[in-house]
Amino acid sequence: MAGYKKDQGRMARMAVFWSLTVLLFYGATSLREELAARWEPMRGPLVSAFPAIPILNIQLTAAFLIALVFFAGGWFALTRWLERPKSADLLIETETELRKVTWPSGQEVVNSSVIVILFVLFLMGFLAGADWLLARVTQRWLFGGS
Repeated sequence: MAGYKKDQGRMARMAVFWSLTVLLFYGATSLREELAARWEPMRGPLVSAFPAIPILNIQLTAAFLIALVFFAGGWFALTRWLERPKSADLLIETETELRKVTWPSGQEVVNSSVIVILFVLFLMGFLAGADWLLARVTQRWLFGGS
């Protein structure tokens, strides 16, 4: 698609954007904690007169600033990536296809889940029995005893 309307694929693009933003935030938070844990100079405040960000009460450290730059750069790259025509087209097509899906009712989901669970239990019992039987046959065949 050369150009797309802003509402096309809006839900899919929003879901991808916020999912990846949450992952990016988690990565930035983990980076800050790891930097602060491994290097002493990353722990203390950069400016002694301004030790924490007001209201948020976040200590202004080198580790925080590095993580903030990582998050901001990743967020910028993410928004640019989602606006690329190939990415936007993929998400628009994904949402279009998902609108065509006939979703099962709650009762159909429950019935199917029960069938799957029963089949898994049956298969588990069958494989356990076959394993036990083959172990006994192999033990008799190799060692001649019971």
